[in-house]
Amino acid sequence: MNRKLKAITTLAALVVVVPMPRTEACTGITLKAKDGAVVYGRTLEWGQFPMKSRVMITPRGYEFGGTTPEGHGKGHKWTAKFGTVGIELLENDIMADGINEKGLTMGLFYHPGFAEYKKFDPARADRAISLVDLGPYVLGQCETVAGAREALAKVDVIAVTHPTFGFPPPGHMIVTEPSGKAIVVEFLKGETVIFDAPLGVITNSPTYDWHMTNLRNYINLSAVALPTKTVEEIDFAPLGGGSGMIGLPGDYTPPSRFVRATAFSKTARPTVDGPETVYEMFRILDNFNLPLGAAEGSDEAEDGEFNERSATIWTTAHDTRNKVMYFHTQHNRRVQMVDLSKIDFAGFDAIKRVPFGEKKQDIKDITPTN
Repeated sequence: MNRKLKAITTLAALVVVVPMPRTEACTGITLKAKDGAVVYGRTLEWGQFPMKSRVMITPRGYEFGGTTPEGHGKGHKWTAKFGTVGIELLENDIMADGINEKGLTMGLFYHPGFAEYKKFDPARADRAISLVDLGPYVLGQCETVAGAREALAKVDVIAVTHPTFGFPPPGHMIVTEPSGKAIVVEFLKGETVIFDAPLGVITNSPTYDWHMTNLRNYINLSAVALPTKTVEEIDFAPLGGGSGMIGLPGDYTPPSRFVRATAFSKTARPTVDGPETVYEMFRILDNFNLPLGAAEGSDEAEDGEFNERSATIWTTAHDTRNKVMYFHTQHNRRVQMVDLSKIDFAGFDAIKRVPFGEKKQDIKDITPTN
């Protein structure tokens, strides 16, 4: 059976649905358990606009084509070697976050003011993909960070502009393997630049190397409380717990969130395995849930009503050892999961889509009857 299908990760699909708002508040971290299990997780912010996300499950053997200015599927062609589970945007199979059956994960993050893609060269169309092709491209073919490096060297990530908003969506990506190795992939001055990311942390602008340099301003931060000091025979003791974190920036900007994400993830509670680490992942990422109006993004709801409850649309945690994706949403804090080990990725041909569910909190009533 011919399973060659039209590429579905296209920039045009994104921009036809909604004008591009600015989304500059996503935060990603990585945690490691005592048994070596690595968990990558992130928040996604988008302001008032409903992202209409669903779980997307892609089979092995699915065929893709990169998007170019010449049309859909006119760029680089590839076939998925591995099945993947991810979260899509805008009901258009645009993978923002995901994991494959080998435990490799990826996440796309907004990168305004710094992302600059390679200009499209029709003579190199067979190498061209766009930002929204990156998730299926990397997760569909790669098992490791080293494999992702090799795969990215074979393609040109190009600028694809649509008249709806007049510019390509600026983004960068983090890729994490089950060993804990991670890279951040950025597109700077027309070139693909790959940084080692030993901390497993990512936010938004400016560039990743700038964030790493900025961390030097906070080397005094510690989970250990400050000692009592005596001045003129007067003892000055900390007023309470957490004094080692005095000076931790608390605003919502990407640089401040990068510092907080590093501080919180590197002083995390010790955990024994992947499932327990998922608890700690969600606890830490709760610190990055943003109220409406606190993050860059769309200020207008789709129907003119303010129906969103948070600027943080959803939060994920990927157990790379046990191959499980967990998530909860702004509307329902109950954690949902997809276990990749239970999916026969060779047993279907088309991408499957699973709705997030109702916009209603799952609440258990334990009121006694007597």
